[in-house]
Amino acid sequence: MTIRTLFNQMMKQERLNFLITNRIPRRSLTIFMGWFSQIKQPLVRDLSIGLWRRFAALDLNEAKKTQFTSMHDCFIRELKPGSRQINPDPAILTSPCDGIVGACGLVVGTQVYQAKGYPYELIDLLGDPDLVTPYLDGCYVTIRITSSMYHRFHAPLDCNVKRVNYISGDTWNVNPIALQRVENLFCKNERAVVHVQPKSSGPDVLLVAVAAVLVASIRLHFLDALLHLRYRGPNLIPCDASFAKGEEMGWFQHGSTIIVFAPRGYELCANIRDGEPLRVGAPLMVIPPAVADIGLPSS
Repeated sequence: MTIRTLFNQMMKQERLNFLITNRIPRRSLTIFMGWFSQIKQPLVRDLSIGLWRRFAALDLNEAKKTQFTSMHDCFIRELKPGSRQINPDPAILTSPCDGIVGACGLVVGTQVYQAKGYPYELIDLLGDPDLVTPYLDGCYVTIRITSSMYHRFHAPLDCNVKRVNYISGDTWNVNPIALQRVENLFCKNERAVVHVQPKSSGPDVLLVAVAAVLVASIRLHFLDALLHLRYRGPNLIPCDASFAKGEEMGWFQHGSTIIVFAPRGYELCANIRDGEPLRVGAPLMVIPPAVADIGLPSS
Protein backbone atom coordinates (compact mmCIF):
# COMPACT_ATOMS: atom_id res chain seq x y z
CA MET A 1 0.00 0.00 0.00
CA THR A 2 1.44 3.37 -1.02
CA ILE A 3 1.75 6.49 1.17
CA ARG A 4 -0.79 8.23 -1.08
CA THR A 5 -3.32 5.42 -0.58
CA LEU A 6 -2.87 5.54 3.20
CA PHE A 7 -3.28 9.32 3.15
CA ASN A 8 -6.47 9.09 1.06
CA GLN A 9 -7.92 6.49 3.41
CA MET A 10 -7.12 8.67 6.42
CA MET A 11 -8.80 11.67 4.78
CA LYS A 12 -11.92 9.65 4.02
CA GLN A 13 -12.05 8.55 7.67
CA GLU A 14 -11.57 12.15 8.90
CA ARG A 15 -14.41 13.36 6.63
CA LEU A 16 -16.72 10.57 7.79
CA ASN A 17 -15.78 11.36 11.39
CA PHE A 18 -16.64 15.02 10.81
CA LEU A 19 -20.00 14.24 9.19
CA ILE A 20 -21.06 11.77 11.87
CA THR A 21 -19.97 13.74 14.93
CA ASN A 22 -20.99 17.23 13.78
CA ARG A 23 -24.39 16.44 12.28
CA ILE A 24 -25.83 15.01 15.49
CA PRO A 25 -26.86 16.47 18.87
CA ARG A 26 -23.26 16.80 20.08
CA ARG A 27 -23.90 17.71 23.71
CA SER A 28 -26.47 14.95 24.21
CA LEU A 29 -24.22 12.34 22.60
CA THR A 30 -21.26 13.51 24.69
CA ILE A 31 -23.24 13.20 27.94
CA PHE A 32 -24.50 9.77 26.84
CA MET A 33 -20.99 8.56 26.00
CA GLY A 34 -19.74 9.82 29.36
CA TRP A 35 -22.23 7.43 30.96
CA PHE A 36 -21.92 4.55 28.49
CA SER A 37 -18.12 4.45 28.49
CA GLN A 38 -18.08 3.79 32.24
CA ILE A 39 -20.32 0.72 32.13
CA LYS A 40 -18.34 -2.09 33.74
CA GLN A 41 -20.26 -5.01 32.26
CA PRO A 42 -17.64 -7.26 30.55
CA LEU A 43 -19.57 -7.80 27.30
CA VAL A 44 -20.22 -4.06 26.87
CA ARG A 45 -16.57 -3.32 27.69
CA ASP A 46 -15.19 -5.88 25.24
CA LEU A 47 -17.50 -4.92 22.38
CA SER A 48 -16.78 -1.21 22.91
CA ILE A 49 -13.00 -1.62 22.96
CA GLY A 50 -13.21 -4.01 20.00
CA LEU A 51 -15.18 -1.48 17.96
CA TRP A 52 -12.73 1.24 18.98
CA ARG A 53 -9.82 -0.90 17.75
CA ARG A 54 -11.66 -1.43 14.45
CA PHE A 55 -11.77 2.29 13.63
CA ALA A 56 -8.59 3.59 15.30
CA ALA A 57 -4.96 2.55 15.63
CA LEU A 58 -5.33 1.65 19.30
CA ASP A 59 -2.04 0.28 20.67
CA LEU A 60 -2.13 -0.91 24.29
CA ASN A 61 1.40 -2.34 24.43
CA GLU A 62 2.58 0.59 26.57
CA ALA A 63 -0.38 0.45 28.95
CA LYS A 64 0.39 -0.16 32.62
CA LYS A 65 -2.61 -2.49 32.92
CA THR A 66 -3.51 -5.37 30.61
CA GLN A 67 -7.15 -5.60 31.72
CA PHE A 68 -9.64 -2.71 31.93
CA THR A 69 -12.89 -2.45 33.85
CA SER A 70 -14.60 -0.33 31.16
CA MET A 71 -13.98 1.54 27.93
CA HIS A 72 -13.45 4.69 30.03
CA ASP A 73 -10.81 2.88 32.07
CA CYS A 74 -9.01 2.16 28.79
CA PHE A 75 -9.39 5.78 27.61
CA ILE A 76 -7.61 7.19 30.65
CA ARG A 77 -5.01 4.42 30.90
CA GLU A 78 -1.65 5.02 32.54
CA LEU A 79 1.59 3.98 30.84
CA LYS A 80 4.27 1.59 32.01
CA PRO A 81 7.03 3.35 34.00
CA GLY A 82 9.74 4.65 31.68
CA SER A 83 7.50 4.75 28.60
CA ARG A 84 8.20 8.46 28.13
CA GLN A 85 11.58 10.17 28.43
CA ILE A 86 11.38 13.72 29.78
CA ASN A 87 13.99 16.08 28.31
CA PRO A 88 15.98 17.13 31.41
CA ASP A 89 17.42 20.39 30.00
CA PRO A 90 16.14 23.26 32.21
CA ALA A 91 16.24 25.51 29.12
CA ILE A 92 13.66 23.33 27.32
CA LEU A 93 9.90 23.42 27.83
CA THR A 94 8.60 19.97 26.93
CA SER A 95 5.44 18.65 25.33
CA PRO A 96 2.72 18.15 27.97
CA CYS A 97 1.06 15.35 26.01
CA ASP A 98 1.28 12.88 23.18
CA GLY A 99 -0.19 14.27 20.00
CA ILE A 100 0.26 15.72 16.55
CA VAL A 101 1.41 19.31 16.00
CA GLY A 102 -1.27 21.44 14.36
CA ALA A 103 -0.89 25.16 13.80
CA CYS A 104 2.13 26.68 15.53
CA GLY A 105 4.26 29.81 15.38
CA LEU A 106 4.22 33.38 16.64
CA VAL A 107 1.28 35.29 18.06
CA VAL A 108 0.92 38.17 15.59
CA GLY A 109 -1.04 41.06 17.03
CA THR A 110 -3.80 39.30 18.92
CA GLN A 111 -4.23 36.58 16.32
CA VAL A 112 -3.27 32.92 16.10
CA TYR A 113 -4.38 30.09 13.78
CA GLN A 114 -6.37 26.91 14.29
CA ALA A 115 -5.40 25.81 10.74
CA LYS A 116 -3.82 27.47 7.73
CA GLY A 117 -6.08 30.34 6.66
CA TYR A 118 -8.30 30.05 9.74
CA PRO A 119 -7.29 32.65 12.37
CA TYR A 120 -8.92 33.39 15.69
CA GLU A 121 -8.47 36.07 18.35
CA LEU A 122 -6.78 35.35 21.67
CA ILE A 123 -9.51 37.15 23.59
CA ASP A 124 -12.12 34.81 22.09
CA LEU A 125 -10.17 31.78 23.25
CA LEU A 126 -9.01 32.96 26.69
CA GLY A 127 -12.15 34.89 27.62
CA ASP A 128 -10.28 37.50 29.69
CA PRO A 129 -8.70 40.64 28.16
CA ASP A 130 -6.10 40.74 30.95
CA LEU A 131 -4.74 37.39 29.72
CA VAL A 132 -4.07 38.56 26.17
CA THR A 133 -1.32 41.16 26.64
CA PRO A 134 1.38 38.87 28.14
CA TYR A 135 1.28 36.65 25.04
CA LEU A 136 1.56 39.29 22.32
CA ASP A 137 4.67 38.45 20.24
CA GLY A 138 4.90 35.15 22.10
CA CYS A 139 4.57 31.72 20.51
CA TYR A 140 2.13 28.85 20.55
CA VAL A 141 1.78 25.19 19.61
CA THR A 142 -1.48 23.34 19.04
CA ILE A 143 -1.21 19.63 19.92
CA ARG A 144 -4.05 17.37 18.78
CA ILE A 145 -4.60 14.17 20.76
CA THR A 146 -6.31 11.52 18.62
CA SER A 147 -8.79 9.06 20.07
CA SER A 148 -6.33 6.16 20.23
CA MET A 149 -3.49 8.08 21.90
CA TYR A 150 -2.43 8.35 25.53
CA HIS A 151 -4.80 10.93 27.04
CA ARG A 152 -2.99 12.18 30.13
CA PHE A 153 -1.03 15.43 30.23
CA HIS A 154 2.05 16.42 32.20
CA ALA A 155 3.90 19.48 33.49
CA PRO A 156 6.10 20.98 30.73
CA LEU A 157 8.56 22.40 33.28
CA ASP A 158 9.00 22.70 37.05
CA CYS A 159 6.00 24.82 37.92
CA ASN A 160 3.23 25.93 40.24
CA VAL A 161 -0.44 26.22 39.29
CA LYS A 162 -2.34 28.97 41.09
CA ARG A 163 -5.52 29.24 39.05
CA VAL A 164 -7.64 27.73 36.29
CA ASN A 165 -10.16 29.53 34.09
CA TYR A 166 -12.99 27.22 33.03
CA ILE A 167 -15.03 28.25 29.98
CA SER A 168 -18.12 26.21 29.15
CA GLY A 169 -18.97 25.70 25.50
CA ASP A 170 -19.91 23.38 22.66
CA THR A 171 -18.40 20.01 21.74
CA TRP A 172 -17.35 20.31 18.09
CA ASN A 173 -15.04 17.66 16.69
CA VAL A 174 -11.48 19.04 16.55
CA ASN A 175 -10.04 16.94 13.71
CA PRO A 176 -8.30 18.68 10.74
CA ILE A 177 -11.40 18.58 8.53
CA ALA A 178 -13.44 20.38 11.19
CA LEU A 179 -10.70 22.97 11.76
CA GLN A 180 -10.88 23.86 8.05
CA ARG A 181 -14.68 24.17 8.06
CA VAL A 182 -15.71 25.64 11.41
CA GLU A 183 -14.43 29.15 12.13
CA ASN A 184 -13.25 29.92 15.69
CA LEU A 185 -13.73 26.27 16.59
CA PHE A 186 -11.46 26.25 19.65
CA CYS A 187 -13.23 29.38 20.88
CA LYS A 188 -16.60 27.61 20.70
CA ASN A 189 -15.70 24.47 22.63
CA GLU A 190 -15.51 23.76 26.34
CA ARG A 191 -12.01 24.50 27.63
CA ALA A 192 -9.86 25.02 30.70
CA VAL A 193 -7.05 27.60 30.81
CA VAL A 194 -4.37 26.31 33.19
CA HIS A 195 -1.91 28.97 34.41
CA VAL A 196 1.52 27.34 34.66
CA GLN A 197 3.93 29.48 36.69
CA PRO A 198 7.63 28.55 36.28
CA LYS A 199 9.19 27.77 39.66
CA SER A 200 12.34 29.62 38.67
CA SER A 201 10.65 32.92 37.79
CA GLY A 202 9.07 34.64 34.82
CA PRO A 203 5.57 35.00 33.39
CA ASP A 204 3.08 32.15 33.17
CA VAL A 205 2.85 29.63 30.37
CA LEU A 206 -0.75 28.75 29.49
CA LEU A 207 -2.02 25.25 28.80
CA VAL A 208 -5.44 25.53 27.16
CA ALA A 209 -7.13 22.14 27.33
CA VAL A 210 -9.89 22.10 24.70
CA ALA A 211 -12.52 19.37 24.99
CA ALA A 212 -14.48 17.97 22.05
CA VAL A 213 -17.38 15.73 21.03
CA LEU A 214 -17.55 12.57 23.20
CA VAL A 215 -14.75 14.10 25.31
CA ALA A 216 -16.15 17.11 27.12
CA SER A 217 -14.68 16.23 30.48
CA ILE A 218 -11.34 17.36 31.93
CA ARG A 219 -9.86 15.99 35.15
CA LEU A 220 -7.15 18.00 36.93
CA HIS A 221 -5.50 16.28 39.90
CA PHE A 222 -5.39 19.49 41.92
CA LEU A 223 -9.13 20.30 41.65
CA ASP A 224 -11.91 18.50 43.49
CA ALA A 225 -14.40 19.19 40.69
CA LEU A 226 -14.57 17.36 37.37
CA LEU A 227 -14.82 19.98 34.59
CA HIS A 228 -17.56 18.93 32.17
CA LEU A 229 -20.76 20.07 30.44
CA ARG A 230 -22.78 19.94 33.67
CA TYR A 231 -20.25 21.88 35.75
CA ARG A 232 -21.84 25.12 36.99
CA GLY A 233 -18.91 27.05 38.42
CA PRO A 234 -17.08 28.88 39.70
CA ASN A 235 -15.39 29.68 36.40
CA LEU A 236 -12.29 31.22 37.98
CA ILE A 237 -10.87 28.49 40.19
CA PRO A 238 -8.02 29.33 42.58
CA CYS A 239 -5.69 26.47 43.46
CA ASP A 240 -2.24 25.78 44.85
CA ALA A 241 -0.39 22.91 43.21
CA SER A 242 3.27 22.20 42.55
CA PHE A 243 4.68 19.96 39.83
CA ALA A 244 8.09 18.71 38.79
CA LYS A 245 8.78 18.66 35.07
CA GLY A 246 7.06 15.64 33.52
CA GLU A 247 4.77 15.00 36.50
CA GLU A 248 1.19 14.10 35.60
CA MET A 249 -1.33 16.97 35.89
CA GLY A 250 -4.56 15.37 34.69
CA TRP A 251 -6.34 13.86 31.71
CA PHE A 252 -9.09 14.13 29.12
CA GLN A 253 -11.77 11.46 29.28
CA HIS A 254 -11.02 10.63 25.62
CA GLY A 255 -8.87 12.67 23.18
CA SER A 256 -8.79 16.32 22.20
CA THR A 257 -6.36 19.25 22.02
CA ILE A 258 -3.93 21.20 24.19
CA ILE A 259 -2.74 24.62 23.03
CA VAL A 260 0.45 25.85 24.70
CA PHE A 261 0.99 29.63 24.84
CA ALA A 262 4.30 31.12 25.97
CA PRO A 263 5.17 34.82 26.36
CA ARG A 264 7.72 36.82 24.39
CA GLY A 265 11.24 35.39 24.49
CA TYR A 266 10.29 31.72 24.15
CA GLU A 267 11.08 30.09 20.79
CA LEU A 268 9.82 26.94 19.10
CA CYS A 269 12.27 24.04 19.02
CA ALA A 270 13.55 22.96 15.60
CA ASN A 271 11.45 19.76 15.61
CA ILE A 272 8.14 21.63 15.95
CA ARG A 273 6.32 21.83 12.62
CA ASP A 274 2.84 21.10 11.32
CA GLY A 275 2.08 17.38 11.30
CA GLU A 276 4.98 16.39 13.55
CA PRO A 277 4.10 13.60 16.03
CA LEU A 278 5.03 14.36 19.64
CA ARG A 279 5.33 12.42 22.86
CA VAL A 280 5.21 13.61 26.44
CA GLY A 281 8.58 15.08 27.37
CA ALA A 282 9.76 15.87 23.84
CA PRO A 283 11.30 19.35 23.26
CA LEU A 284 8.63 21.94 22.50
CA MET A 285 10.02 25.42 23.20
CA VAL A 286 13.31 27.02 24.20
CA ILE A 287 12.94 28.91 27.49
CA PRO A 288 14.61 32.35 27.54
CA PRO A 289 17.83 32.44 29.59
CA ALA A 290 16.34 35.05 31.96
CA VAL A 291 13.77 32.41 33.01
CA ALA A 292 15.78 29.19 32.66
CA ASP A 293 18.85 30.41 34.56
CA ILE A 294 17.14 31.83 37.64
CA GLY A 295 17.38 29.51 40.60
CA LEU A 296 20.01 27.25 39.08
CA PRO A 297 23.03 26.49 41.28
CA SER A 298 26.22 28.29 40.31
CA SER A 299 29.05 26.20 38.91
